[in-house]
Amino acid sequence: MDVVLLICHGLTAMALVGAITHQGLSVWRDKPAPTRLFVDKFRAVPGAGYANAVVVLYITTFALGAYIYPAYVMDAKRALFELGMRKAIFVFQMKEHIAVIGLSLLAAYWYFWRQVPLIEHMATRRMLTTVLMATVWWNLVIGHILNNIRGIA
Repeated sequence: MDVVLLICHGLTAMALVGAITHQGLSVWRDKPAPTRLFVDKFRAVPGAGYANAVVVLYITTFALGAYIYPAYVMDAKRALFELGMRKAIFVFQMKEHIAVIGLSLLAAYWYFWRQVPLIEHMATRRMLTTVLMATVWWNLVIGHILNNIRGIA
């Protein structure tokens, strides 16, 4: 059952990365432009349409990660500790704290995307989305690196 939950955690994390990256790049678009290049097409999405999906995917990914976390910690942190990889343990704990910070931003993020008219508070919307996007990417990359270290150990 843990393997199934781990796979679901990974799949929701990848969907979250896609949604927040689309929205994060679209929010920094100054004005609609011709979409000739791939990057322009990637950014030419209606950002507001992603807000609910991002919130649901973040909470789902967080909840699945929290459920499988105790077994992973016993295995991964123990292996890192035995190898004397204190910096990796520090990064692992940073990942946990950053995930909680992202979770705490979700209410404000949702409010500014869904309740405030899109022409108002654009700077706030940009910053919240960018911080959440950086949080999601940090956790994805660090999670993979730590998992690879654990596999080597």
